[in-house]
Amino acid sequence: MAKGIFVFAEVKDGNIKKVAYELLTAGRKAADQTGEELAGVLFGKGVASLAGSLGEYGADKVYVADDDKLAQYTTDAYSKVLADLIKEKDPSTVLFGCTVQGRDLAAKVAQKVGAGLLSDCTGMELEGGNIVFTRPVYSGKAIMKAAIPEVSPVMATIRPNVLPAEAAARSAAVENVAVNVDADDLRQVIKDVIMQISSRPELTEANIIVSGGRGMKGSEGFKVIEDLADAIGGAVGASRAAVDSGWIEQRFQVGQTGKVVSPTLYVACGISGAIQHLAGMSSSKCIVAINKDEEANIFKLADYGIVGDLFQVVPVLAEEIKKIMK
Repeated sequence: MAKGIFVFAEVKDGNIKKVAYELLTAGRKAADQTGEELAGVLFGKGVASLAGSLGEYGADKVYVADDDKLAQYTTDAYSKVLADLIKEKDPSTVLFGCTVQGRDLAAKVAQKVGAGLLSDCTGMELEGGNIVFTRPVYSGKAIMKAAIPEVSPVMATIRPNVLPAEAAARSAAVENVAVNVDADDLRQVIKDVIMQISSRPELTEANIIVSGGRGMKGSEGFKVIEDLADAIGGAVGASRAAVDSGWIEQRFQVGQTGKVVSPTLYVACGISGAIQHLAGMSSSKCIVAINKDEEANIFKLADYGIVGDLFQVVPVLAEEIKKIMK
């Protein structure tokens, strides 16, 4: 059997993030064509019980590193253990979700093992025996296909929500991984974690996002955005203009210098469509734009557009959706 494909399964709040199942589905298709083994990689404390779910989405094997030193994510500890595992098992490909943690870990591990890394990918397919990745470039204005045929392993981070997650009903073998990390390996120590509690889905993994821009006119304007998001079970986002104006926290920013999202539905309210913002949401499957400026750039990308005052349009949408959802 050939080398193998690794999928790093990120864990948050005791659950595996959905993007891991999306990567396993894509990895399963590639592994079936190349004859390789597909393996999930699971790090943390008390995570061994989660290994079975990775098999349910296609993994042949799950490498589990369950240790106190991995209870909280730190770049040094996770990259050391993962780099050691890659050097030992020599996989051909390692896939990560393009999340805050995934981007950080992938870059450090690639440096440690001397691998090629393709970031912010939106697709993958097998061509000529190589996995070819699709990724946006030039702030999303162009799409390129890229492969790294002469370097092993090939590593890539892939956006959440751009690939389907399909159950494969396999039973994965579990192999425990040694955690050889000592105090000299660690430059960061997590002293405390302050959780921000919200009933809304996490922005980068949300299927529906309602975002506001400069047209919100102030922080109080985001109340209509929040009402619509809550009515349809979505997350709240914002443009850089709204964040820079101090109307909403930076963690809600969507764009090239914020978070990159790929929801099923993206509703842009009062957002003009600057290239910086489009780079962060252009891979959304359906885009609805609401703006009183009919010449706004966002309408060029939108699947559906409403020319009108968002403070009149959005509340009506929210009320009608609430009626449907009752």
